[in-house]
Amino acid sequence: MTSKDASSSFRTPRPSFLNMVAAQTRAELLLALRRGESVLITMIVPSALLLFFGSVAVLPLGPGRTVDFLLPGILALAVMSTAMVSLGIATAFERHYRVLKRLGGSPLPREGLLLAKITTVLLVEAVQVVLLLGIAATVFGWQPAGSPGLALVALLLGTAAFGGIGLAMAGALRAEATLAAANGLYLAFLLLGGIILPLSALPTILATPASLLPAAALADVLRASLSPAGPVPLGSLVVLAVWAGGMPLLATWLFRWE
Repeated sequence: MTSKDASSSFRTPRPSFLNMVAAQTRAELLLALRRGESVLITMIVPSALLLFFGSVAVLPLGPGRTVDFLLPGILALAVMSTAMVSLGIATAFERHYRVLKRLGGSPLPREGLLLAKITTVLLVEAVQVVLLLGIAATVFGWQPAGSPGLALVALLLGTAAFGGIGLAMAGALRAEATLAAANGLYLAFLLLGGIILPLSALPTILATPASLLPAAALADVLRASLSPAGPVPLGSLVVLAVWAGGMPLLATWLFRWE
């Protein structure tokens, strides 16, 4: 055996693309669990809002159970928390500290890194949905109804829309600016997105533009999909689809890895 053959026989095989993505996904999940602010915004805040506003009669909802209005809005908030706030801020600081640049020099290609981040977001959202539905069912007696397929489509569209917003900010702004912008949008969407308060409770000058926000569109479609016989709000579905298609394209155009 020649020296060249001997050295090649001891060469470590390069891991496959899927193995690299799986390893990066595990790393992303561990980092997300270690960031206390991420756990707070993705798990604790949505659950606390559901428990609090579902238990007190302060919302101007009229007839009907509070949980039937509140739960879809809180699900929309959970998607926004994970796909926009958590992903956007974490990615912005990874870019600031040149973590993305170092990963770019690793065997993991950029599309693998993006796939790992997307997978992490979807896994966290799955936990959020199970947690919130469990709270609604055990505490408030909520029962599933409507169209689960439409609800799943709405959640995926919402993830694309808010993920695009988060990555657009993370790729174009400084880390501190992304932190401020993400939290500011979170508060604006919470107040104006039909999540806690119905759009009908807002002044007309605010309600009309608010109906075009991705938060309001996602909450509206989720309410229809979780209602026993609710009609599909085609207008809100179109608005959500436009955001879901446009924001990832904008993020692709604006994003800078360094």
